[in-house]
Amino acid sequence: MDLVIKNARLPGAGTLVDIGVTAGIIQKIAAPESLQAPRVIHAKGGLVSPPFVDPHVHLDAALTAGNPRYNESGTLLEGIRIWGERKQRLDYHDIKSRAYRAVSWMVAQGVLFIRTHADVSEPSLTTVQALTDLRDELRGMVDIQVVAFPQDGIYTHDDGERLMEEAIELGVDVLGCIPHNELTREDGVASVEYVMGLASETGMLVDIHCDETDDDQSRFVETVAAQTIKRGLQGQVTASHATAMHSYNNAYAAKLIGLLARAGVGVITNPFDNSILQARGDSYPKRRGITRVDELLAAGVTVGIGHDSIMDPWYPLGRGSMLQAASLLLHLAQLSGHEQIFDVFRMITDNSAKILNIKEQYGIEEGKPATFIVLNADNEHEAIRLTPECLYVVRDGRVLAQTEPALSTVQLTAGKQLVDFSAPAPSGAGPEAAAEPDTSGE
Repeated sequence: MDLVIKNARLPGAGTLVDIGVTAGIIQKIAAPESLQAPRVIHAKGGLVSPPFVDPHVHLDAALTAGNPRYNESGTLLEGIRIWGERKQRLDYHDIKSRAYRAVSWMVAQGVLFIRTHADVSEPSLTTVQALTDLRDELRGMVDIQVVAFPQDGIYTHDDGERLMEEAIELGVDVLGCIPHNELTREDGVASVEYVMGLASETGMLVDIHCDETDDDQSRFVETVAAQTIKRGLQGQVTASHATAMHSYNNAYAAKLIGLLARAGVGVITNPFDNSILQARGDSYPKRRGITRVDELLAAGVTVGIGHDSIMDPWYPLGRGSMLQAASLLLHLAQLSGHEQIFDVFRMITDNSAKILNIKEQYGIEEGKPATFIVLNADNEHEAIRLTPECLYVVRDGRVLAQTEPALSTVQLTAGKQLVDFSAPAPSGAGPEAAAEPDTSGE
């Protein structure tokens, strides 16, 4: 072994292990203190997880909030209008440098697999060139999939199909469309059929911005599922957002969810943007703006969580933290059951890895790449509760990022007390089971 991670706690596991690495590959997972190597990472009982996956982010627009102006209404449509103004002066180096900075934020927080959308509605395809070049430069450190995403729609202008095909020639990885933003329902259906046809011809993956609206009559997800089945594209297709599903009647929603499960279509929910942008026209009560995550999971649909925006015209906040996104979804989708919290963690790891079709290389198993993160938390539940520091980010045995944990001390009645926010064990429930604080003064 040339590297050992000592006293690691793997997802879903109660006992600690050591992880031995040779030449960037996990060679052995064994009992603590059984492996030796010249380099050691001390996990100290912390959670060692596969890296976080962000299956839906717009790096071309990242870090542009306020330029040329802020989205004062907070609506999706104003965001699209602002981005339309910004697109008139897109610059290759600006896009690439902003995207690089956003990716560095994400890596520091444990994200090593990213799917980004590149707007192909502007005729120069500058966004595609910048993001595919960044993808290639970071290959071997961060895996980035670039989606050809026609923000304005394919059939709202004359060159939509040509620009999609040019984006394929420039090397995008995934095909997208936005049927609810087309001029008519017929055009929306045609855009889905066109993209699915391209996927059949090329073997590429598909990720469609679908029904990102409060309109209960926006029902393009069923077209996506039907096309997936008819063209035999099961496992290759993702529907992102699907927020109109929260407004469907229950009978139709049940039928649709069964259809998605049959088609093997993954769904990505984006809690930051969805909760901010949706239901802006509601008085009270206000809808939450989130798709039916609990029902989708219960039906066996693979659901992932995306960050979506990082300080752009649609969402002015964010720092690329998938744990923050997971925590927000837990609250909005009411997934606070004990086992559901672990499900939410899987939505930013295993589920999103499945959506990106990277499961063969993903995970902490003997024989797989030594690509993992060490979190300052004991388990998945605590990781979502605390949204803690990512102490180490490791790719193929190399440390890409390292963070020192925050240290807090509090002085109340009797000297200084170290506060680490750790929770008492649930067993021994009475107050007498809680340890007295250290008030020694040190």
